[in-house]
Amino acid sequence: MTGGLTHFDASGAAHMVDVSGKPVTSRTATAAGCVKMSPEILDIITKGSAKKGDVIGVARLAGIMGAKKTPDLIPLCHPLPVTRVSVDIIPDPALPGLRIEATVKTTGQTGVEMEALTAVSIAALTVYDMVKAVEKSMQISDIRLIYKDGGKSGRYEAK
Repeated sequence: MTGGLTHFDASGAAHMVDVSGKPVTSRTATAAGCVKMSPEILDIITKGSAKKGDVIGVARLAGIMGAKKTPDLIPLCHPLPVTRVSVDIIPDPALPGLRIEATVKTTGQTGVEMEALTAVSIAALTVYDMVKAVEKSMQISDIRLIYKDGGKSGRYEAK
């Protein structure tokens, strides 16, 4: 380990962490983020009148698919037997925009934080893609891990 960073060997070269000696445990992670937009675009999305269709439904499916494809997108992520992915997308007029939260579960030797973060990111990017024709100024922000449990490091809850 170099400076506490497990994805680097003693010489500083990137490598996939060997988790073969770790016990198999139940692991859960939840991530969150948001897409900020104009109230008019939020209204189009919530009324279901976007030209490309059901923005929230498509983004939810994209987030689920993104979680399952995380090791294909993040070079040193382990492929995991993901046992549950849920993506909730909630309209929030106070933003204005959409709040996205994803929870991923597995039973394995390493955590699912990256899968939860990827689910939120892909869902947010899908929202942007589906309505960019009418608003390019949307902002994807605040993507972060808010909860994880399991493994050697135990529980983490964002403050």
